[in-house]
Amino acid sequence: MSTSDCYKSDTCKEAYCIERLSVCYKTAECNYDYCVDPATNEYQKMTNNGVLEETALIRRLGFLDRFLVVWILLAMIIGVIIGVFAPNVQESFETVQFGSVSVPIAIGLLVMMYPVLCKIQYERLHIILQDRKIWVQILISIVINWIIGPIIMTALAWACLPDLPGFRTGVVMVGLARCIAMVLIWNTLSGGDENYCAILVAINSILQIALFSPYAMLFINIVPSWFGAPQDTAINVDIWPVAQSVLIYLGIPLVAGFITRFSLRWLKGDKWYNEKFLPHFGPLALVGLIYTIIVMFANQGHHIIDNIGSVFRVAVPLFCYFIIMFFIPFFVLKMVFHFPYEIVVTQSFTAGSNNFELAIAVAVGTYGINSEQALAATIGPLIEVPVLVILVYVTLYFKKKLDWKKNHPDVESIQHGLPLGDAEEQSYNKQ
Repeated sequence: MSTSDCYKSDTCKEAYCIERLSVCYKTAECNYDYCVDPATNEYQKMTNNGVLEETALIRRLGFLDRFLVVWILLAMIIGVIIGVFAPNVQESFETVQFGSVSVPIAIGLLVMMYPVLCKIQYERLHIILQDRKIWVQILISIVINWIIGPIIMTALAWACLPDLPGFRTGVVMVGLARCIAMVLIWNTLSGGDENYCAILVAINSILQIALFSPYAMLFINIVPSWFGAPQDTAINVDIWPVAQSVLIYLGIPLVAGFITRFSLRWLKGDKWYNEKFLPHFGPLALVGLIYTIIVMFANQGHHIIDNIGSVFRVAVPLFCYFIIMFFIPFFVLKMVFHFPYEIVVTQSFTAGSNNFELAIAVAVGTYGINSEQALAATIGPLIEVPVLVILVYVTLYFKKKLDWKKNHPDVESIQHGLPLGDAEEQSYNKQ
């Protein structure tokens, strides 16, 4: 190992950096405050025969990140308690709505999304999209999200809920709504590529506007009729509620993040923005996530208790779906295509996440707020959030235990905004 090498970390991803766990070593080229000086005792404590110790990794996490599972569980418990012992809370939440969703939930979603979208390197996206290899990755994502995903969710819904048509329809709606929001949180926490994730979110948003309505008709009515099931005459999804959901929960924070990034970098400089602003502003996303979970569980706490048997039955296909949709791309892209960790994680969380805001809004608008379809759609995020939190830790474990391909040209180009041909000509492996 050369002492002139700078190793990649979540906060240091320059072109000359080398991938090595998640610690960045101080050099003449890379001399940030968070870099570790190999000549100090801190470096000796953090390494053991060249391998970063688990305790060192944990210490480098922020307070919210380190105990995220605890905060999520507490938020769920607090939310249910509020929902059960404050029976009028739902009516209070529904008094004022923003895009078919109650204002308290809408505020949480926007606060959760804003800091994440401030990290996207918008100035490099046009360079990334110039190469055909990125479009191969996009094609893989489209196949997983828009062909495999809806088929798997429909099959699981019919296998687990053959005698509960209302709940079954709500579950199918969850599978049709591809994620455009919280996937950015999971991707960031697990160390996926943020720029690539932003590209997939943008594409899913466009496809969602065009495909959600016909997909709802196809998978709720047409496909079941092939097997003799009765058609659901109530389903008639307009394109506007779908477009409205995308514009609100992606469009508003996207514009805010874009303006924030370019204005603050212009006023204060890149170094201040990356070293001072983002580290202090970024944790607001997790605060928004925890707040959103409390509000969601409080909003449906009494429904969950009153329909506990059906809730457990609905949870089965949802749980299976999130696990299957995450691990299919994870292991196929890792074992068969040998893609690097950052790409595999981004693809997996994009496939395993869903746009619960849209599913809930459409179910409520079509069947009513107290319908079985709306309750099933609401259960979706209640299962998704804790499952994907656990999967964040699973991916970090696999990142350490599995042999990942280093310095793949695709991931180098995505991270640094390089044309892929240039990336292939450069040698980043200095070891």
